Amino acid sequence: MRFEFATATRIIFGQGAIKELAPSAKLFGTRALIVEGESGQRVAGSIDQLKEAGLDVSEFHVSGEPTVAVVEAGLEQARAEQCNLVVSIGGGSVIDSGKAIAGLMTNPGRIFDYLEVVGLGKPLTNSSAPFIAIPTTAGTGSEVTRSAVLTVVDQRVKVSLRSPLILPRLAIVDPELTYSLPPEITAAAGLDALTQLIEPFLSNASNLITDAICREGMRRVSQSLQIAYQRGNDPHAREDMALASLFGGIALANAKLGAVHGFAGPIGGMFPVPHGAICARLLPVVLETNLKALQDRAAQGSGLERFTEMSRLLTGDQDSRAEDGIRWLHGLCASLKVPPLATYGITESDFQEIIAEAKKASSMKGNPIELMDRELLQIMELAL
Repeated sequence: MRFEFATATRIIFGQGAIKELAPSAKLFGTRALIVEGESGQRVAGSIDQLKEAGLDVSEFHVSGEPTVAVVEAGLEQARAEQCNLVVSIGGGSVIDSGKAIAGLMTNPGRIFDYLEVVGLGKPLTNSSAPFIAIPTTAGTGSEVTRSAVLTVVDQRVKVSLRSPLILPRLAIVDPELTYSLPPEITAAAGLDALTQLIEPFLSNASNLITDAICREGMRRVSQSLQIAYQRGNDPHAREDMALASLFGGIALANAKLGAVHGFAGPIGGMFPVPHGAICARLLPVVLETNLKALQDRAAQGSGLERFTEMSRLLTGDQDSRAEDGIRWLHGLCASLKVPPLATYGITESDFQEIIAEAKKASSMKGNPIELMDRELLQIMELAL
């Protein structure tokens, strides 16, 4: 048995934890680049808190999925303003953008020197500028991961800036920041979190620590996602989902993912689809395909036992079978009104390109069984 485990240097979790921002930020720097969403309304109080504590603040806005161009613009602003600290307050796009900016602030050269696939893939050599991640959604878990996923618009691909040196110095996870999320974002983000708990648990690189984290996270999602969707200000449900998202980020950073994320990267690069929405639609379909493949080609392995345990965690029924868990997921997605992929302009003519790119994705290597081309095609057909 051998595995590695790494996460943010410090994690503060709990209702009202955002109050820890200013005293903590003062330990890291004096001039902060605040990376935030397009409106910035949800972070106004935090910015006031930093200013009252004596920090200088430079605001940088991110709209939509993070791109290489966005990161380059943020890096230029951080250097021009002589920032020595980066604070991201927002969803996964905002956190990934800030993470990449902080990493590049202390390393020479251009971003393409370090990007996978489209760049030279060189390792970062210097620790990033101090980086604080504060999620306002409950889905990506980016506050505790060692990668920033970015879109290269002209090449229609998503790639990663990946290094343990860009792990946040501090993650502040305050469920109160998610109370105002609209139902559709709650659903997509919550199913993204669930995917990031299920895939590491079923992956071929799971370990004892991530297993324990995934079991607890799946149980909390099964109890609370629908409640958070229906009653956004329910404190217990929002706390469960914030914790599940955090656990999912820890799990994916320390185990592998699977075919859901193998498809999600190429689709997200080719089409303007939110990452959580892709995962939400693909999750039950991919699991159904994986289960049948295991039954057909690896019935004696441990993979089927994992599916059964997953089912029992999700349904709460200790007598349920693997198929019952997948039916439960289909029902959950229906109740959360998850739209089909065709909603985003994807057609059958795109399938072959998507499948070809998905087969090359690093996440696909973690899938519990290698899927055949006909199975990958079936996934796309069912998800469309």
